[in-house]
Amino acid sequence: MSEGGRETGVAEHLFRHEAGRITAALVRVLGLHNLDLAEEVTQDTLLRALEVWQLGVPDDPAGWLIRVARNRAIDVIRRERAFRRFAPDLTRLLESEWMLAPTVDDAFFAHEIRDAQLCVMFCCAHPSLPPPAQVAVMLKTLCGFSVGEIAHAFLVPETTIEKRLSRAYAELRTHRNFLDAVTGPHVPERLASVHASLYLLFNEGYHGSHPEHAVREELCGEAMRLCALLAEHPAGDVPRTHALFALFCFHAVRLGTRTDASGALQLLAEQDRSRWDRALIARGEASLSRASTGNELSAYHVEAAIAACHATAASFADTDWRSIVNLYDVLLRIRPSAVVALNRAIAVGYADGPAFGLDAIDALARETSLAAYPFLDAARGDFLRALGRTAEAHASFERAIARARNDAERELLARKLRGG
Repeated sequence: MSEGGRETGVAEHLFRHEAGRITAALVRVLGLHNLDLAEEVTQDTLLRALEVWQLGVPDDPAGWLIRVARNRAIDVIRRERAFRRFAPDLTRLLESEWMLAPTVDDAFFAHEIRDAQLCVMFCCAHPSLPPPAQVAVMLKTLCGFSVGEIAHAFLVPETTIEKRLSRAYAELRTHRNFLDAVTGPHVPERLASVHASLYLLFNEGYHGSHPEHAVREELCGEAMRLCALLAEHPAGDVPRTHALFALFCFHAVRLGTRTDASGALQLLAEQDRSRWDRALIARGEASLSRASTGNELSAYHVEAAIAACHATAASFADTDWRSIVNLYDVLLRIRPSAVVALNRAIAVGYADGPAFGLDAIDALARETSLAAYPFLDAARGDFLRALGRTAEAHASFERAIARARNDAERELLARKLRGG
């Protein structure tokens, strides 16, 4: 790679990690109703870095980005303050030339940025926004994703994301009380939406519907980063948040083994457990322990416990399938769904034998929400093969292949069909 190309790559990498922090700080100063303006300033900062860093990356690139964003924000406020309102609680300070720079400086202190990110997260999860819009805004404002990347992640046209963001921004412009996002009686409801958005974000990375990438580690990583940030703040330091983070950890331990060197999906039984991230298992166990305080038992607690059974088993054969079946019974009472019922049926097959698993799967045959789900027929094929019903197993695998959502799933299911 050329020197200029290397510097550009460094800038893009840093921008991905710093964009959300910069945007949050800018929203704190400019106001939530100026979210689009805050993103413009962040984008200008990146473009400036791409130009200047061609001559060499500074010793403190993150600090450089912060300084440029700070200076740009001051310029924008000076230019626009006669025509535009900014953060309501900072209006008088921003109108004063003497207090303008110190006020903007305060917003870029590390602890202020952290608090601003939390406020933005809760604003993104406003109940007036539908869940897909909540996640889209979160990815753009807090994770530095472009419209194209968001569209790519969720398998929709860019125009769909643009419209989704436009409607969301229009709604957010009506909510000016930025700092109130993490205080008041609405916090529990808003926190539930934050949890749901992070859960959706992680799952899209872990069980992606993307046609080319079945596993999107960057989406999982952003969900974990934001969840860890949430857990550090008093508004988010509750058992359900720690349970959600534990769930992410237990799944993330095997991200590096879910595909092989060629990108082919690896079944749980095929994965090399010696490569699983033991440090993440420990973090998951610590978070699940913190989640056990109090009397709350959420779906995240149960899912984390199930994931822990898999993550801590010495081998696939040593998995405690009976405990997993029992946990799925609890999960079905808390958050019933067809996919949970299918996962329970698969666990029954491993705990009690393939005939029992097949019966449990066949009991779900009329569940319309699973009609296009490839892993119902895949699981049915596994149990049919174990029972020696080879022709029926092949037919199930062929149906599963026809319903695969991407090439990685298609190849995995074809491998099953071949008996591999």
